[in-house]
Amino acid sequence: MSSAKKSRGRQKVEMKKMSNESNLQVTFSKRRSGLFKKASELCTLCGADVALIVFSPGEKVFSFGHPNVDAVIDRYLARAPPPNSGTMQFLEAHRMANLSGLNAQLTEMNNQLDEERKRHEELARLKKGAQAQMWWALPIEEMSRAQLEQYKVALEELKKHVPRLADGAMLQSAMKPPQFYPGASSSSNIVHQPHPPSPQALLVSCRWHVSTYPASDIPDMS
Repeated sequence: MSSAKKSRGRQKVEMKKMSNESNLQVTFSKRRSGLFKKASELCTLCGADVALIVFSPGEKVFSFGHPNVDAVIDRYLARAPPPNSGTMQFLEAHRMANLSGLNAQLTEMNNQLDEERKRHEELARLKKGAQAQMWWALPIEEMSRAQLEQYKVALEELKKHVPRLADGAMLQSAMKPPQFYPGASSSSNIVHQPHPPSPQALLVSCRWHVSTYPASDIPDMS
């Protein structure tokens, strides 16, 4: 009896710089927002003084500081010792209270942004699924090659039925006697038959014909 196949389990992703420039920019933007969000939460929950300075791959500078970047850096370099006067302490407490409120607002806005991003991704997923199920309703220029081939097959199948339907309509029209109404001229008594369907109507009928195909005959486009 052969031994059971061993699963390799979850593989560790190698940490290295991305080579794709587009992916690098997107990842930097997301990670930077997450880093600043965590720093804001740390300031709000613990009252910590934090300074973050980040240089993007494009040499743009982004910073976050509580109470501000300069104050934290000066304090770290011992250039500005903590004030001892009561007035300075009062002003510092007032400023920190304002910054704490702003940090709380920033955290709330980041949470709302995350929710909106998730909602957008869910709507995009639902839209993609709906388009995959009703692909024949798409404009022709947006169809894939496989969808165009299936659409062509449906048109050819419909073309086979058009002569039979047309002959039946003409035969029915010929067998139906004209209707006359008293008190009117002979020319106005004749009930004229409706005009033949327009190309647009045939196209709508064609798309309806495609939609009535069994699900097993329509290729999976996902």
